[in-house]
Formats: sequence, C-alpha cells, structure tokens
Amino acid sequence: MTYLKSTLCVLFFLLIGMLHASALDDIVIADFEGADYGDWKVFGKAFGNAPAKGTLPNQMPVTGFEGEGLVNSFKPDDQAIGRLCSPEFVIERPFITFLIGGGESKKSLCLNLRVNRNIVRTATGTQRNQGGSEALHWGQWDVSDLAGQSATIEIVDQHDGGWGHITVDQIVQTDQPVLVTKKRTLTVNQRYLNLPVKTGAPKKWVRLLHNDKLLREFDIELCAEEPSFWVFLDLEAFRNETLTLTLDKVERGESKDFDAITLSDSLIGGENMYQEKDRPQFHFSSKRGWLNDPNGLVYHKGEYHLFYQHNPYGWHWGNMTWGHAVSKDLVHWNELGDAIHPDELGTIFSGSAIIDAANTTGFKTGEEDPLVCIYTYAGDLTPWSKDQPFTQGLAYSNDRGRTFTVYEGNPVQGNIRGANRDPKVFWHAESEQWVVALYTDQSFIAFLTSPDLKSWELQSELKCFDECPELFSLPVDGDKNNQKWVLYGGKCDYYIGDFDGKKFTPETEVLHLNRGNCFYASQTYNNIPEQDGRRVLIGWGQVEFPGMPFNQMMDFPVVLTLRSTNEGIRMFAEPVEEISNLYAKEHRWMDETLKEDNNPLTELQGDLFDIEAELEVCKAKTIEFLIRGIPVSYDVATQTLTCQGMHAALPADDGRIHLRLLVDRASIEIFGNHGYVYMPMKARFDDKNKTLALSAKDGAAHIQTLALRELNSAWKTAE
Repeated sequence: MTYLKSTLCVLFFLLIGMLHASALDDIVIADFEGADYGDWKVFGKAFGNAPAKGTLPNQMPVTGFEGEGLVNSFKPDDQAIGRLCSPEFVIERPFITFLIGGGESKKSLCLNLRVNRNIVRTATGTQRNQGGSEALHWGQWDVSDLAGQSATIEIVDQHDGGWGHITVDQIVQTDQPVLVTKKRTLTVNQRYLNLPVKTGAPKKWVRLLHNDKLLREFDIELCAEEPSFWVFLDLEAFRNETLTLTLDKVERGESKDFDAITLSDSLIGGENMYQEKDRPQFHFSSKRGWLNDPNGLVYHKGEYHLFYQHNPYGWHWGNMTWGHAVSKDLVHWNELGDAIHPDELGTIFSGSAIIDAANTTGFKTGEEDPLVCIYTYAGDLTPWSKDQPFTQGLAYSNDRGRTFTVYEGNPVQGNIRGANRDPKVFWHAESEQWVVALYTDQSFIAFLTSPDLKSWELQSELKCFDECPELFSLPVDGDKNNQKWVLYGGKCDYYIGDFDGKKFTPETEVLHLNRGNCFYASQTYNNIPEQDGRRVLIGWGQVEFPGMPFNQMMDFPVVLTLRSTNEGIRMFAEPVEEISNLYAKEHRWMDETLKEDNNPLTELQGDLFDIEAELEVCKAKTIEFLIRGIPVSYDVATQTLTCQGMHAALPADDGRIHLRLLVDRASIEIFGNHGYVYMPMKARFDDKNKTLALSAKDGAAHIQTLALRELNSAWKTAE
C-alpha cells in the first residue's frame, strides 16, 4: 500500500506537469490583506476579527511580512488565547510555504496542517525569552505525499505567558521550495569550525559528514548579521580529512550565514574567555553555550571529572551532548571539550561514570583502567534518531577520559517505560555487582543490577521522586559501623533508609536538603579514595546569563554528611575545603557588639567572597547581611533564615547561629549551622553596588567570630 500511495502521488504531479508547459502557478491559501478573515473561522479573542496592519500597541516592531496585513495574536496582549481555522482546500502543489514569527511552542503556539482532522505538519516561531525579535521568517512543508487530499490549516494560540503570541502571513501552495539545503566541502587543516549565533534567529539543521557517514547533527540559530556570539565545533579528531557540511532551511539564493562558518585554529571571540562581565569566577560554567545537569562525576588518578549536559551550539537547552572538564582540586577547571555526541539512537541525556578496575566490561586495552560512561539515549528528538525510544548506552575511555569509544552493542538497556532516563551506577561491594538507579517515568525509581554493565536485570521499583536519582551510603556522625543509605531525586528531596543490593527501604519521611532557588539535578562523585572518605556533590545552578556567550553554571561542590539532630538523622552540606585555594586577603573580627549603626564591613567592597560568622543573637530581633544590596536575614523570634523569598528553619544552638556565605558574580550560596541549612541562591546584583554590610536590628547581637576572605578568580590560575 505504501508503494502504491507513493506511485499515485508521483503520477498526480506528473499529470499536473503535463497540463502546464511552464512552472505551475502558485495557489495563495491566504495573504491576510482583506478587511476581515473571509471564510476563516475565528475562535477566542487572540486573533481579533480582522488581520492586523503590522505592529500592535505595546508590541516590538513586527517585520518580515508581505503587504499590509498579517495574522498577529498579540491581541490585546500575550494573555489572549484562541484559534483561527481555514476553509477546506485540496493539496495541489508539493510545497506549502508561509511566513511565521512569535513564540515557540509546538503544542500551544503553532501553525498546523490537518488532514482527516489529524495534525500532519506543524511549525512555530522561534522566540522564548525576553528581548528577541518580532521578525517573520519563511517556513515550508513538503506535502508531496499528501497530494490530492483535502486539508485545513489552523493557527493556534493557547499560550498566555511571555512570547504568548504568533504571527503568520502569506500561506501559499507552490512547486518551488522557499527553503533549500546548502553544501560545502571542508579540508580540515585547522582545529575549530566557528559558527555565528544570533539568539532568536530561526533554527537551521547543520550536518557534518565524512564519506556520506553522518558525524554530527545539530540545530542552531545561525546568523552572520550582528551575531550574539560565536560557537565552535572541535574538529581535531578529523584533521586532514575531507568533510561535507550541509545546512538546511536556507532561503533560496541566500548563503551569507552559511559562508560565514569559518575554519580557524582559534575561537572567534575567545580572546576574552572567562573574563566576560557576568562570568562566574569560582563556579564552573562552560566556554560556550548552554549547560545543565552534572553528569558522570568520577575521580580517577588525581583528577575530578565533571561531565555535564551541554548545548555547544546555542544559549538555550538543546542538542544534548556530554561536555567534559577536569580539576585537581574541585576549584580550578580545565574544559577538555565535548566527550559524547548525539547519534542515530538519540541525543545524550544524563547519566553517570565509573572506573572499571576489575575490567568487568572487557573494555580495557592497555595499562589504564577503563573510565565508563553510562547515559540515556533520548530518541526521537532529532531527525537522525526519529522514532527511537529512550534507552541506555555506554561509552568508554582508555586514556583517562581524553577520547571515548561508543560501545557498538548500544543500547545496553531498552525502554522500560516512557522517557526512562538518568542512570546512576555504582559498585555494590556486598553483592559484588553493579547497581543502577534509573528514573522510569511517573515518579518511579527502578533498581537494576549487572555483572558487566552490558546486561541489566530489573530488581525493584519505588514510587518516590522525579529524575536524576542518586543512591549512596554514609556513616552517621562519622561512625563507619553505623552506615545509612540515602536515596534522592532531582530536587534533592531524600529518604534515609536501607539498601540490600536490590531494594531500597525508606526509614524516614521525605526530607529536604536544598532550600535555595538555583539547585537541581545534582550528583555525587564515584571512586573518591577511601582514605579521603568524602561524599562530594555538585548541583546544577539554574542561573541565566543574558547577553553572555554561555548560559547556566554549576553550584559550588559541597561535602555531604549524616548527623544526628533533635529531629533525627539529617543530611548536611558544606563547601569543599579546597575553596581556600582561592583565598587572597582575610579580614577578621572577634568579640564585638553588633548594632544597626556599626557595620563592621563598611570599608570593604567587591564581588568574590567567603564570609563566615559565629553570632550570638542576644536581644536582636533580626540579624542581617546585606550583600551588594541583597539581604540575607535571620529572624530571631521565628528562627528563620530568609533570602529573596526563600525560607529555612535555623534553630539557634545555645543562643548562637553559624552562617557562611559564598558570594560570586551571580549567586550567594548560604550555609547555616555548618550545613544544616543549604540555600544556594541566584542573585541579580546591581553592577554599581559592590558594598557589604552586617547589622543587628531592634536590639544588639554579638560577634563571636567573623571572617571575610576575599577570593581570587579560579580562572586566572586555571590550566
């Protein structure tokens, strides 16, 4: 039937071609130049009763449409919703082209083609964040397989947030595509392929091939005209090879964006690397592009490996790839480049890494123990991985993580349920096997076992948390003979309980570690030497950096411990001691009265600090740090710590509290009572305000000790 249908489609267009000696005339479905929408049906309020005449009140200038009228659902503002539906028509040309702009949402803000009431094609604008552009850009659908069928078009606005509108114009049936694919041949005699990115520009698919074998595929907001920044693709692995570069969705006759892609031995715009105005100075951020979940945290031969979710080609989430950096002290990082790339099974979502000292995988080829990464293949998110489910795969390195080989037997674990993902793997010594904690959708965490990481067996499931599971044991109060297991999910809500190698049994209610506003999807390090004994955690610091060539950061590494409290056993978090490697100048105060009008920090200014205070609350009602204008307050009566709307209980101990603040350019990480409270906070500081203050209000308090350490930038001494 598929062959017959395809043949009939070909015959249909051949017949039309025979009837017309020259190119077929375009069929205009709608140009929206009339006084109203004509036969189109209007639902809701978003589209009004007639096409807009360009830009609407309070809207940025709308450009790129043809004539005087267009569909513009910025009516009366982004809160209005509705639909606009065409009359039925017959598909008589192989392409439908259109101009489209506005927000990006494939479900709630889109242009749809329906056949037999089913959505068979869809398109959206490109805008998601503040700023951006109201320009309309060409889009198209190849509808040659739908020839002769009746169809309708609907324009949907069911989105009421920011960029909650859509603009559409000039919907036409045509035999000439408006967007084409461009090709270039590259001889790789320089290391980097530099690509210009303009945030908000239409996305295009770039592909890199070698002898017709697809090597890389990614979408990118490619634009050579006043780019926001440049990104790069490291081609060192392909030096002296001849590669083919292709670019989809290029307007016919236009090639300036494609031609601007440049081979070079340096990064365009890289001369100011790590010194950008808003760059965090002791929190890890990637050289270029988007960053989220930390992945594959593992220690090996003096190096802490940090893999992470990375979009190397844009400021927003997408093109999920494993970025990679290493550090000898958890403070100074050397970015090695992307380690694991999307392929035909999917983009590379989160996972973990281990050192296979016993070579259970059989991956070892030399003297080095294999470093094995275990990750999720997120299928069906790219054309390359179309119709693939979410599965789990392996990649390994025999040179301490400098190069990786993707296991040819992938996937090692098929789909269990839905978007199952984020495998955390560790060696369970008691049962002498690998254990995998895997999120299996619908708030279930599954526990699987494996002798070799290649064959997995499902042992149990627990309905508890969403995403990014973590499972490990810790001694209680430092007693190695009293170990408890901790299970947590993406938000770091956690259980304390028991794990027998197959099943986790909670012994507490759900507890909470993170009390801040920039923490998610954390992971702890595997393989830290027993003599060290630390359980080190890094979380994703959810901080946006508008106007920068990078976006998001990691929270500062912390050490986790289990300690007895009046409420029971709880998990504490404190900064790793290696932060002292950044100490520049220290200021100290001891045994001083603290009042509202005697700020001990009045002479100090800056943006990088480690501040630590032991305070007696005495008769004060409030004790407050003011960090570059942002208050961190302690309410003595309610024993509550507050910063920017986030709150945490902090009981005074014999009338005393301990506070520690790590201050970077975009964050304040707050630790109360030696890690009882962990509150990482994003902070949008006033560039002109570098002042600091500490005061007691409505009564005096007492400074037992106060230490303020000015910090050097980690990047100035990075490898």
